Formats: sequence, C-alpha cells, structure tokens
Amino acid sequence: MSPETKASMSPEQIELHERLAILLAFVAGYMDATGIIKWKTYVSFMSGNTTQLGTSIYSEKWGIIITSATVISCFLLGIYSGTCLALWKKIRIKTLSFFIVAGILMVYSVGSYFYEITSLLSIGIMGFSMGIMNTIVTSVGNLKVNTDFVTGTLNSLAKNAALFSMSNDKEERKVYRDNAIHLLLLWTGFVSGAIVLTIVISPFGNWILIFPASLLLISAVWIKNSKIIL
Repeated sequence: MSPETKASMSPEQIELHERLAILLAFVAGYMDATGIIKWKTYVSFMSGNTTQLGTSIYSEKWGIIITSATVISCFLLGIYSGTCLALWKKIRIKTLSFFIVAGILMVYSVGSYFYEITSLLSIGIMGFSMGIMNTIVTSVGNLKVNTDFVTGTLNSLAKNAALFSMSNDKEERKVYRDNAIHLLLLWTGFVSGAIVLTIVISPFGNWILIFPASLLLISAVWIKNSKIIL
C-alpha cells in the first residue's frame, strides 16, 4: 500500500484544516458526553446507537428502539443537509454550517430554559446538528478524517502507525508519521471535549450548549480572517 499523495493545498492551509478539525472534534466530544449524561444516548457516535438498536429490537425494548432510530435518522438528515449546503454553489457564506449549528444550540438552550423539551426531541435536534457539523471538515490534506466519532479515527491511526513501522522508504515513513500525528491529535480533541463537559455541566446547568455554540461562532470568524479554504 502506497502512501496517500500530498494534497494540493499549501502546508499553511493543511495546518489550518488540522486545527479546525481538532476544534470540531472537541465540540463533538463535548456534545457526545452531553448526550450520554443527559439523555443516555450518543448524539454523534452512531456505531453505539446502532448496536443499541440491534440488541433492543431482539429484546423488544421499544423505548431504546425509538430513541436510537430517531437519533440515527436525524444524524443522517444532518449529513444530507450539510452536504447539500456544501455543494450549493449559490451560497456565498462558506461558514453557513457553523452558524446553523451554533444557532440550533443557542435556540435550544434558550428554549430548554423556559420550557421542558422532551428527551426524544432533544436527541433528534442534537443528532441533526452533529450530522451537519460532520460535513464541515472531511480531510486534512489528503488524509480523510471524521470529526464526529472516533472509531474510524483510531482505526486509521493504528493502520498508519503500522505502515510507518513497516516501511523502509523515508518519504513514506514521513507521510505515515504525519498522518498518525494528525489522527492522534483529532482523538485527543474528542476526548478533551468529553472531559470538559463533565467539568462544566454542573455550574453551567441549562446553558452548557452555549459554550460549543460560541466556539463554532469564533471558528467562523477565524476562518473568514485566515481565509481558510473549506
């Protein structure tokens, strides 16, 4: 297996993409931890939800079946919507997905403060927003990445580490090493987000989603100022 060819983007653009991917992974980890603690459901890790769906169908646990099916469907709808936005050439605001996800989180936070929002509606909203966010950064250079869940990230990390250790070619080893570092940082970002959520969930209360929403808005401004290519 030959190493992936270098992307046409400049090293500076690749570095900006890496930073953005890590930040989005942080938000995804934060949101996934929120889903587990508040609603006992993953809002970005669909592998876990699919496993729960399968085992619940056999045991006829209809509550889990409905919950898992809802969040998976909404996540897919979010990916579909985010991809359509990315391909819609009439859209001039390239950071629109950031504003949409941040807006959803902020509106939900305000709504949940004044009204009691059901768990099913909550996970549907969160799953949809994470689906959109999943489409923002899909690669760092020519390395395919996924900022919303870590199974694929860990799989690619281990493979690139193995390829690095088995290759005798200097250029190949550099590519595999860089890929492994990118993926490790991405995983670290996800874990860090989950850790931060457990720290702030008590003091922030109903406003815990304002933090990731603010990060997304800051990212949108940063992208505009740095002229990063999405």
